[in-house]
This record gives sequence, structure tokens and C-alpha cells, in this order.
Amino acid sequence: MMSNKPRILIARAISPEVVQRLQQHFEVQSNQDDVVWSPAELAQQLQGKDGVLTTGSQRIDAELLTACPQLKIVANMAVGYNNFDVPAMTAAGVQGTNAPDVLTETTADFGFALLMATARRITESEHYLRAGLWKDWHYDLFAGAEVHSSTLGILGMGRIGQAIARRAAYGFGMQVIYHNRSRLDAALEAECKASYVGKQELLERADHLMLVLPFTPENRHTIGAAEIARMKPTATLINIARGGIVDDAALAQALKDGRIAAAGLDVFEGEPVVHPDLLTVPNVVLTPHIASATKGTRTAMAALAADNLISFFAGKGPLTPVNQLA
Repeated sequence: MMSNKPRILIARAISPEVVQRLQQHFEVQSNQDDVVWSPAELAQQLQGKDGVLTTGSQRIDAELLTACPQLKIVANMAVGYNNFDVPAMTAAGVQGTNAPDVLTETTADFGFALLMATARRITESEHYLRAGLWKDWHYDLFAGAEVHSSTLGILGMGRIGQAIARRAAYGFGMQVIYHNRSRLDAALEAECKASYVGKQELLERADHLMLVLPFTPENRHTIGAAEIARMKPTATLINIARGGIVDDAALAQALKDGRIAAAGLDVFEGEPVVHPDLLTVPNVVLTPHIASATKGTRTAMAALAADNLISFFAGKGPLTPVNQLA
């Protein structure tokens, strides 16, 4: 007997308890083997599906939408959605949703961990120790940069940027400056103990520059050779935002030349491929896009994507839409 439940695809492996919950509402095809499909394979898997839960690495564009005319909703289990061609989705009448809020604090924790590891040269010094090179004490052995009482510059002051600002100001006594497309209201600035400055001043004053802005075509290479040239030679650069915001080739050259002291990167252009020059410089901490990777947060991200699917097909509308349909 044919089910009248909507049919959905789960495009990558997610928490089993979320899969079981979705199975109560839908006919579910789940990729728990975690096969990475090509665009053509994804389109094939989506045939006859009404909805899909994506993880941020599946591209939803006009070509795929044309091949999948039955598709009604794409629920991303990520706060970012640069894998969506939003205008094409809206034109096709396909709802997009994301997963904001649930990963804010976890991602801010990781951003600060990456800042600490970069400033204090933790990865570099561990490699030195593991290689058996540590023989004695020197006053300047892996002497890094101060974190407490230094100036943190935040580029992109959304929820995650604000959470990082609070950690910096209240926990480490840092002076926090920020630049954003729009200035925060005075009460929120006061809560974050953060001061608004222009982008050039941010680059010039920051001891540590944290990138937390969304990826858009306009934001591509927001930090390139010219921007790095304005930074202090003692500064560090931390990117937990999206690959492509930084010109990775220019950054690798700047690190090699000692133009800035160090960098910490959780995201990369063309990931999972990493620019080969970044792998050859010692003064960079590299992590594989894991800023939201705690078991609790990743489950919450999948659960919110599931909630969006359930609410949408129940006729209540999406909870966290990224586009508005007529």
C-alpha cells in the first residue's frame, strides 16, 4: 500500500535519533553510509522527493532544481547557506531554511580556542615537541602574543561575533573593536563592550582579527594581500566564517614572509582541498571546518533542520526561512 507521507532525502549521515524522528512524519531515504554524491548523483537521489535535509556541502542551484521539479523545501543543517542559489530557489518556488542560533555559543567557544592556539603557538610547539626537538629551556621558546588585555578586532558582528566579543571583554579583559555592514544599537554595543570602527581602522588596530562574516559573492577575498598589508606584523588572523572570505594564497605568502605573525583557519577556499602553500608554513593552525562540532550542537543543528521540514509539511510554514515565497 502506497504511503501518502511526503518523501524526503537526508543527504549526509546525521544523528540516528533525528533520522528516527523524521521517519515518524515522512517516507525517508537516509544516506547514513555518508556517501559524498556528485551534483548529478544528488539530482538522481532527489527524484520523486518532496524535501531534502542538506549539510551545507550540497549545491542547490538552478540546474538541480530543473532536474527535480517535485522538490518543495531544502533544510540546511548549518547557519550558512552559501550552497543555496537563493534567487533560483525562490524562482522555482522552493523553500530554503537554515539552522541559526543553535550553534552560536559552541562556535564562539571554538573561535576563541583557535585564537588562543594561534596566538600562543600551540600547534607549532606541539609539532616541535613530537619531533623530539625540545632539549632545553629558552626565554623566547615559542614566545607568542598576549591575548589578555590586547585588542580584538571582529569583522562581522552577528550572533557569533557578539558571543566572541563577550568572551573577549569579560573573560580576558580585551579591548573589542568591530566592523559590520550595519552598526549595532548602543545597548548591544554596551553589552558586548565593543566599539564600532571603520574597516581600515579595524585592520590597523587589531592585535587579533577574527572573521565571522557570512560568505556572499561581494565578500569574496574580503581579506587579501592589500588588507593583510594594513595589519600589524605582530597580528594574528582567525577565520571561522567561510572559505573564500580570505585569499588563501595571499595569506600563505604573508605568513611565509612574516607579514603577520600567525593565522588560525577552520575554513578554506575549495574545501576539503587546502591550498598547498598553507601546508608548508609553520605559523598557521589548520582545522577541518569543525567550529560547531560538538555532539550536542551537531544534533541540535540536525534537529532544527528536521523541525523546519516537519513544520513546513504540516502547513505551518518554515521556522527559520532564508527566502520568502509568494
